[in-house]
Amino acid sequence: MSRALTETLLDLSELTVLTEAATGAYAVTAVLAAMAGARRVYAFTKPTRHGTPGDARQQTLELADSVGVADRIDVLEQITPDILNQTDIVTNSGHLRPLTAALIDKLPREAVIALMFEAWEFRPEDLDMEACLRRGIPIVGVNERHPAVDVFSFLGPLCVKQLHDCGLSVYKNRIAVLCDNDFVGSLRAGLASSGASVDTFDNVQAVYRDEWDAIIVALRPAAEPRIGSPEATHLAACAPPGATIVQFWGDMDRTILSANGLGVWPTAPPALGHMGILLSDIGPEPIVRLQAGGLRAAEWVRRRRTVSSDGFAQIVTQPPDPAFANSH
Repeated sequence: MSRALTETLLDLSELTVLTEAATGAYAVTAVLAAMAGARRVYAFTKPTRHGTPGDARQQTLELADSVGVADRIDVLEQITPDILNQTDIVTNSGHLRPLTAALIDKLPREAVIALMFEAWEFRPEDLDMEACLRRGIPIVGVNERHPAVDVFSFLGPLCVKQLHDCGLSVYKNRIAVLCDNDFVGSLRAGLASSGASVDTFDNVQAVYRDEWDAIIVALRPAAEPRIGSPEATHLAACAPPGATIVQFWGDMDRTILSANGLGVWPTAPPALGHMGILLSDIGPEPIVRLQAGGLRAAEWVRRRRTVSSDGFAQIVTQPPDPAFANSH
């Protein structure tokens, strides 16, 4: 965490941050904000499948205490108008979502919302875009490919971990990567460096018949599953019986895939629009870097600094195409 703060130059002095108190690797977000000198950090928590509010409070404050900033963090189960009125940065974090118009309308006009991932990955269901536009409150994505953040470089190892989990060696495996977005280079490089034979395709119909051990699906989620009946039929014709369709990103109709004789991984479906494996599954490092970068991007815009293509911050200026709408 200290290394991430040094590399991003995150400085939240004189700023108040509203984020989440969470469990596991995501406990770092509130603590990073406090370590970066935030005047006050309000960390909201609620019951989730990852833990109780008590779990989130304990893990967040234990981590904060270990670095001497617990006194700057208030863990909350209710967000009052008084807190919103003084908040400079709100993070688009799981416990806070959705960020409603009622919440956004109580923020100061100079406040910003930290998207905590890249602008093109914006999900309309996460927050009220119209309320932000009406209030003039920026939604700030983070350049995950900035050298101080570099989260995209973890996508390859993450995909390798997913394949290992489903019982494939990766080394000497024949892998098709079905990807229509900026993840493709990182996925190809990660798999190839682990010894896989990799071909990439930007649409289902481009996939050809081969002795695939697995087909990785990494497609931008849309209103309908990216792998439905015609797609499943095509993939079944291109792969040996029992080949595994691995859901990295992009919704799939698992029943139809199974009916076509294909294996599906992971066995439990992720939430709609979310990835099939969490970045934290390969350790806290990518989460620490992502959260520090997300806060740095928001701080940059909150301090009215110039946004450039090679900097930390990306501005979500209008609702994106629905095909771009879902990810983390």
